[in-house]
Amino acid sequence: MGMELLEGGIKKEGIIQALEGHILDGYVFNPHTSIRKDDPKYKKEPTLCDKAHCLVCVLSAESVSRMEDNAYDKMKEVREQASLLGIPQVIVMTKVDKACELVSKDLKKIYYSKKIKEKVTECSNTVGIPLNAIYPVQNYSESIIQDPDTDMLILTALRDILNFANDYVEREMEKDD
Repeated sequence: MGMELLEGGIKKEGIIQALEGHILDGYVFNPHTSIRKDDPKYKKEPTLCDKAHCLVCVLSAESVSRMEDNAYDKMKEVREQASLLGIPQVIVMTKVDKACELVSKDLKKIYYSKKIKEKVTECSNTVGIPLNAIYPVQNYSESIIQDPDTDMLILTALRDILNFANDYVEREMEKDD
């Protein structure tokens, strides 16, 4: 269930409650209402382990230009709340090979592609996340054979996400001391 859906999409309040650690594992998001405080899956006093340590938004490079303004507005509001909570944020931009013919032919040219740079810049400007926190990657949607170039992009994004999350946890633990 995505944020971009007008009917049936996840509510921004639910995402914010999840960031804050109020929603326990196994909760099924309802597209019409947010979780109530008397719900058994609602945690009144979340610990650091319950909270999100990094907000990762996954967007298709193909759809960046076509997304509705309300989806971007929801993303901005969630991102602003994450910023208030000190939670780092990144965007993983998928399907770059579908958005650029040059990259489709040679993934090593991803950082030379004007089309991908435009998509990353548009995403940064629209959502408000810095360019260096947007990770263009290629999906393994049509191939089951591992590719080192595809793996490198995905693993770089994952490594940085884990580092951001680790830094967040360390900052939060220092606050408690």
